[in-house]
Amino acid sequence: MPEPAEAPSPAPRRRGEKSRRAILDAALDLCQEQGYGPVTVDAIAARAGVSKKTFYRWWPSKGAVVLAALDGSAGFAPDLPDTGDLRADLLTQMNALLHDLLGDRRFGRALIGLIADTHRNTELAHGLKEVLFQPRVEAGRARLAAARDAGQLRPDADVGLALELLYGPVYYRLLLHQGDLHSTSELKVLVDHVLRALAPPDGP
Repeated sequence: MPEPAEAPSPAPRRRGEKSRRAILDAALDLCQEQGYGPVTVDAIAARAGVSKKTFYRWWPSKGAVVLAALDGSAGFAPDLPDTGDLRADLLTQMNALLHDLLGDRRFGRALIGLIADTHRNTELAHGLKEVLFQPRVEAGRARLAAARDAGQLRPDADVGLALELLYGPVYYRLLLHQGDLHSTSELKVLVDHVLRALAPPDGP
């Protein structure tokens, strides 16, 4: 009677993707548990059950893998919706950003540490801007430009500056330890102040 055939081993591509996913998850899990600073490549590789060689196949540093993990997370910086009501859309997106990302230790601690690390690593700073923030900034600018074209903002409104006015206080509080902007009422005050400053002369 012939011996039963051995089950085929997973395809290399499938094994590679499993290892890659395990590294991304391990990086965020360790940042949640320890904070970004103490986490090392050795610790990430050990938690993921892979070798350092496997780690370095995809990423050159701890910062690079944390950046990839944040960018690939479905919970990171949800898109700014367009329902036609700019105020409601801003409150929806900013509430999600504050509670689902910055209020979540798994993502928030990783992001704070990553931002700090960029001051010592210009390549990582470039990646943070180009990979994580710039695509979302451009989407935000497009949404505000559409609101301006619809007459919801003054015709000369600077949409880039508007984004800085809206999101600057969030990161100011976050990075300078000024307390979280997690109160819905505080968020409404912020959004209303910015929109009032940019309202068309005859009102929204």
